[in-house]
Amino acid sequence: MSIELLLLNDVETLGKAGDLVRVAPGYARNYLIPQGIAEPVTEAARRRLAKLQAEREKVRKELLAAANKLADALKEAKVTVSARVSEGDALYGSVDAGQIAKALQMLGFPEVEPSMIQLEEPIKTLGSFDVPVRLHAEVAPTVKVWVVEEK
Repeated sequence: MSIELLLLNDVETLGKAGDLVRVAPGYARNYLIPQGIAEPVTEAARRRLAKLQAEREKVRKELLAAANKLADALKEAKVTVSARVSEGDALYGSVDAGQIAKALQMLGFPEVEPSMIQLEEPIKTLGSFDVPVRLHAEVAPTVKVWVVEEK
């Protein structure tokens, strides 16, 4: 036997807010409902769910539009990072996501965080590299990064 509930908050092992879930009556009665995490499915709850989903969709579209706008600007960005060089084109250290994000922030993109930079591994040679930047789940423009010798 189970009870159908509407989740009001995300529950890691159960689902996201707005999901309809079936749980044991004791779990619902003793934990989910008293904590305000879920409520029984009623007509009012269904209306609340529809409103919640509409609000989330609106926010998702706004975030996607902002990410696309930023992506258009980032596609044109060219970042130069200077690094110390040993023999040949090898760097003493490496250029990582933090350095690229900082360079992008200095170019006028304060929204870019190091966690958005999608480097498979740190850059260890001089040259130009195409580095993807994940702004949104659906938006990942590529930024041209030039690694040059530090003077």
